[in-house]
Amino acid sequence: MTKQAEGTVISLIAGFYDVELDNGEIIRTRARGAFRQKKQKPAVGDHVEVKIDDKGIGYLVKILPRVNRIGRPAVANVSHVLLVISAVQPDFSLQLLDRFLTFFSWQKVAVTIYLSKSDLLPTEKLKTIQEELNYYREIGYQVFDNENDIQKIPSQIKKGQIWTLAGQSGAGKSTLLNKLKKDANQETGEISMSLNRGKHTTRAVKLFKLGDGFLADTPGFSSIDLTPIKINELCNYFVEFKRASVKCKFRGCQHLQEPGCEVKKLLEEGKIAQSRYDDYLAMRTEISEGRIPEYLK
Repeated sequence: MTKQAEGTVISLIAGFYDVELDNGEIIRTRARGAFRQKKQKPAVGDHVEVKIDDKGIGYLVKILPRVNRIGRPAVANVSHVLLVISAVQPDFSLQLLDRFLTFFSWQKVAVTIYLSKSDLLPTEKLKTIQEELNYYREIGYQVFDNENDIQKIPSQIKKGQIWTLAGQSGAGKSTLLNKLKKDANQETGEISMSLNRGKHTTRAVKLFKLGDGFLADTPGFSSIDLTPIKINELCNYFVEFKRASVKCKFRGCQHLQEPGCEVKKLLEEGKIAQSRYDDYLAMRTEISEGRIPEYLK
């Protein structure tokens, strides 16, 4: 007798989809051929319907509506990003921080910033970075900047949420994952292997149970492309610019040379960081020229 259930795709391995059912059971499934005909491809994070036949073999039959689908390889239904920014090795970069924040603001995904490797910096240098990060707290971002903060993360992942790690290569995402989920490198779960009993050591994306939801381990967010953003909408993805713009004289103000610009006024008063405005101008150039900056290649 065939039974039907719903669950979340937690990993994709060699054409098989591991799905955690709502009852906590994990099964290995194949996608029906109808997905190819519809040019659909299930992604890790998708909420799906599966059918399980009387032999225990599972088939993924339907992708439920997505909130979003971000990255390459993709994660679906991302509700929050844990952005890992390195204090050193690689050096702390406000440019990179602003790129990531702008990208995820465009994707309408909330971000928590985590400063990694802070213990490797002398006190004075760390203090300078922490002062810079205080600006991001002031404009509404949650910022964790020490080892003790790590313990707060699991409790913030609510039921059904999918958080994902992001940050430049070498920032310490894997180290953080292993601190949050000590069995992350070994965890495979109790998976029904009716379709495939072979071992697979390569995985592109995987969801780990954390808190009341999931944390995605993915290589897809180490670098990002801002060029698809419409240049006249870019200012909306700088959260403090968007708030200030309601007082701009002209609707659709781009905060360049327009008279009565509230963003430029706050910039002159030191209430908007010069580094944020400079990065905004640099991103406008990047988008208008349709190319990623040399320092990111």
